[in-house]
Amino acid sequence: MDTRSHPVIRVEGMTRTYAIGQMRVHALRGVSLRIERGEYVAIMGPSGSGKSTLMNMLGCLDAPTEGRYLLDGADVRSHTEDELSDLRNRKIGFVFQGFNLVARISALANVELPLAYVGLARRERRWRAETALEAVGMGDRGRHSSSELSGGQQQRVAIARAIVTNPALILADEPTGNLDSHSTGEVLGIFEDLNHSGRTVVMITHEDEVAARAERLIRLADGRVISDLPMAEDGAARHAPARAGSA
Repeated sequence: MDTRSHPVIRVEGMTRTYAIGQMRVHALRGVSLRIERGEYVAIMGPSGSGKSTLMNMLGCLDAPTEGRYLLDGADVRSHTEDELSDLRNRKIGFVFQGFNLVARISALANVELPLAYVGLARRERRWRAETALEAVGMGDRGRHSSSELSGGQQQRVAIARAIVTNPALILADEPTGNLDSHSTGEVLGIFEDLNHSGRTVVMITHEDEVAARAERLIRLADGRVISDLPMAEDGAARHAPARAGSA
């Protein structure tokens, strides 16, 4: 299959319902959207809007109650758990607000971790991890543990870990939420560089100034897409037809 002919992400009528005791919670209500290869998309919404649930779906960490999710043209419902794990490792790089680094090992060892699952020789793993750290400006900090790094440096290491498998898709969940303004600017610059190199970037954020760096803004409320607009050069969403559910 030539995946270049497909959008990276295509969601069709996705719903996600959770049972909490006798109550049913509708986290997503018929979400449809399409994200093309090489786009930089921000997703915003108030607490409880469904944005984190949607990110879990896009990252193949959870399955929809109804609807379809096609990643590079392949319906993920047809994948076994082992196949989904392999898919996540090969095609998706995850970046989280809390960094999720292993504290007791070096930055270099943290970045090597995803490569341990693909059978690469130790020398190749080390070279690729060092290259990823260089790409995020952390080449001289590889021997340091996460406890010896600032928050911004830890997030750079987390981004290096996300890109070390060379995924086409980067999913970032509030990646600047624990950073000061200076570190936020540096981290967003890295995401822009990754996008300019051809990677698709999808970022959840609650900060307008962070979303303004994206090319497109999707807003959620009550589990639904309420707007899907391109961003103007000044960071304000231009008035344009929503693309949610477009074919």
